[in-house]
Amino acid sequence: MAALSPAAGLRSVRAVVFDTDGVITDSAPVHAAAWKRAFDACLSAHGGQRPFEEGEDYRRHVDGRSRKDGAAAFLKSRGLDLPEGSPDDPPGTETVWAVAARKDEVFTESLRAAPVAVWPGTVRLLHVLREERVPCAAASASRHATELLSGAGLLDLFETVVDGNEARRLALPGKPDPALFVEAARRLGTPAEDTAVVEDALAGVEAGRRGGFGLVVGVDRTHTPAGAADLRRHGADVVVSDPGDLLTGGDD
Repeated sequence: MAALSPAAGLRSVRAVVFDTDGVITDSAPVHAAAWKRAFDACLSAHGGQRPFEEGEDYRRHVDGRSRKDGAAAFLKSRGLDLPEGSPDDPPGTETVWAVAARKDEVFTESLRAAPVAVWPGTVRLLHVLREERVPCAAASASRHATELLSGAGLLDLFETVVDGNEARRLALPGKPDPALFVEAARRLGTPAEDTAVVEDALAGVEAGRRGGFGLVVGVDRTHTPAGAADLRRHGADVVVSDPGDLLTGGDD
């Protein structure tokens, strides 16, 4: 079997920043299900609107954003103008922060109940990049990202992780602002123009474009022409169905 190596696009950069949910870990469905429980309770309490859609609503309004920003974006899309509240608000339906807290409560319960799977193609790519001495970072708006990577045994494949806890500590604005990715590249010691971003969320792809990253790879987990087109419109230079597609060689 021939050795695997990074495809030409990745060989043009010096470092790679990976989003976590949906790119490394198969945690997006768990996030979406937690959001549905939080949002459906809120929608019922404020006018009985149609339920949250775990596919399209999640992808367009929540995926890739911080909990508070995701909650605010979705509620705005339904015309609900809730008070922002405070990060200390208990889980509930009366403020944006309360809805976000309910989502986190449900998501945490889910993590305790069952481990989250990882995407094998991404793991293969990470190991090849390590062999090629290409430094990698993981970046995520989720404060659970480091916990998930550690539980999956992948933490050692990254030089640094910038998760939601770090974003809050450093007061970094959320995606589509590029600050999260820029901080990850800074820690890797590479300028954005020499760094690739691998991201499945529309907001994250847009963040890579806004940050001037040398290569923005969109990961289309929907496997549809519309999903790929959306990623390109938001700034993806390349769209793949799985990060493992960024490898060449082997028997494939």
